[in-house]
Amino acid sequence: MSVEFRIEPVYVDLPTVAMITTLAGSTIQAMVTRNEFPAPRELSGRRVGWLYTEIVEWATSRPRSTMLPPPNTGAKKPRRAPSPESGT
Repeated sequence: MSVEFRIEPVYVDLPTVAMITTLAGSTIQAMVTRNEFPAPRELSGRRVGWLYTEIVEWATSRPRSTMLPPPNTGAKKPRRAPSPESGT
């Protein structure tokens, strides 16, 4: 019988916060400046990280949206014409 352990991260870096929240890093930094997002914590002299539980708490505190996502038209994205430099 094996026992599985699940370890949640304690701190996460900006790229991970961006991935978790689906926000751009620059948006997160601007929101921190406006006190709209949890601020990072000092981990060492030149290293900061966001407390994972604060990110989850922020995410679950967000209000529900009344906007629906845009409909998917099913249209394919147009292909870009090959450039003369590429030789194709």
